[in-house]
Amino acid sequence: MANVKKIVKESYSKIAKTGCGCSCNSNRDISKEIGYSDSELANVPEANMGLGCGNPTALGEIKKGETVLDLGSGAGIDCFLASKKVGEKGKVIGIDMTEAMVEKARKNAEKYGYKNVEFRLGEIEKLPIEDKSIDVIISNCVVNLSPDKEKVFKEAKRALKENGRMYVSDIVLLKELTKKQRKNEKLIVGCVGGALLKEDYLGIIKKAGLKARILHEDTWISKAQYNGIALESLELEITN
Repeated sequence: MANVKKIVKESYSKIAKTGCGCSCNSNRDISKEIGYSDSELANVPEANMGLGCGNPTALGEIKKGETVLDLGSGAGIDCFLASKKVGEKGKVIGIDMTEAMVEKARKNAEKYGYKNVEFRLGEIEKLPIEDKSIDVIISNCVVNLSPDKEKVFKEAKRALKENGRMYVSDIVLLKELTKKQRKNEKLIVGCVGGALLKEDYLGIIKKAGLKARILHEDTWISKAQYNGIALESLELEITN
């Protein structure tokens, strides 16, 4: 478990410095394919690292004045998009375990004048967030990187207000990987090696005391980014 975190942290530190995302193709092209508009990508260009597998801020309504939490916020693209939705009276908090990503996100926020966005260093299995303080949690292709996904969802439940909700885009498997694939560091970092079968992923959410509703299932991403591995991008709305 610790080894997986070490692999992911070291790799994402390099990504923060080089700008090369999961598949190392064009960050802009990848992001447009998974649901971002040109205007969204132009918002803070330096925040788009091509790391996502969906656009969680577009999956459900984020309202003015709400507090939004982004799990695995990276360079901040989804936080900045959420910031515009919550307005001046709202707040957005990004959590990332990689110092280089947090530093990059903070510089982006300062450069573009985002006053209602805060980035914190921390792990999504142990959130530096108070109980029942969050209206909306978003996460974009991050939970699959965690070696303890059930703990991630239990922490999300703890942080959410009673009527809070969660919008998640994530990679899930449609067929089990080989042992060799599971140990492949490139696949681990590339959002595949640590992914679960879709049924197991949904089962873990239920076990954490949450309810999941499938919004979209995008199988095209398998050929577009993952060389035909049997997987999909699963987009979910999760509630208490």
